Amino acid sequence: MRTETLLKTIYFAGMFLEVLLRLPYDRERRRRRREESRVTGTERAALAALSLGSLVLPLLHSLTGWLRFADYQTARKWRAPLGGAGAALMAAAVWLFWQAHRDLGPYWSPSLEIAEGQELVTRGVYSRVRHPMYSSQLLWSLAQPLLLQNRVAGPSGMAGLLLFLLLRVPAEERLMEERFGAAYRAYRARVGALLPRLPCGLPRPPAGQPPVAQGSAP
Repeated sequence: MRTETLLKTIYFAGMFLEVLLRLPYDRERRRRRREESRVTGTERAALAALSLGSLVLPLLHSLTGWLRFADYQTARKWRAPLGGAGAALMAAAVWLFWQAHRDLGPYWSPSLEIAEGQELVTRGVYSRVRHPMYSSQLLWSLAQPLLLQNRVAGPSGMAGLLLFLLLRVPAEERLMEERFGAAYRAYRARVGALLPRLPCGLPRPPAGQPPVAQGSAP
């Protein structure tokens, strides 16, 4: 198998694996009633931007020759090492994606929704970052140009993600603050959004404090 084909296969295998990992959580979500839903035109635009960058353009690159003009002109000897780095980032992205779903449990939603009885989850990876699924997508967008070695299909994931974050995160933060109030403000003060916050002397919550769970993700 050619290196280019292998790297494309790894990319879409990672995507397929994430779909499989999400299935049980999607089934659970469909069984729970929703107290509130904020699916707006902005929300749909955010998801469309993410899909365009991480799925549509990669498919166009992989299944047609339309983007061949933008392929990297790197020496052949560098293609496999770059792809290996991309595969490692992809593995990290898939692991974080799975772990975030596992920690969030039944409260995951692909849209801005509040499930009946939803709590504010601060355990597991949520004790390090508030939006670990978006952190996973950030790792994915870093892996994408290493696996899809094309100047259009490669960076398109990061471009789509940046637009998604610009449109989605502020709305999600508002929803969480309205739902959980002071508890979410305190959580936001001590935990970073996409990257772990550097220690700065802020007091940690007392041991035994009940887990308090945001839930939407692409």
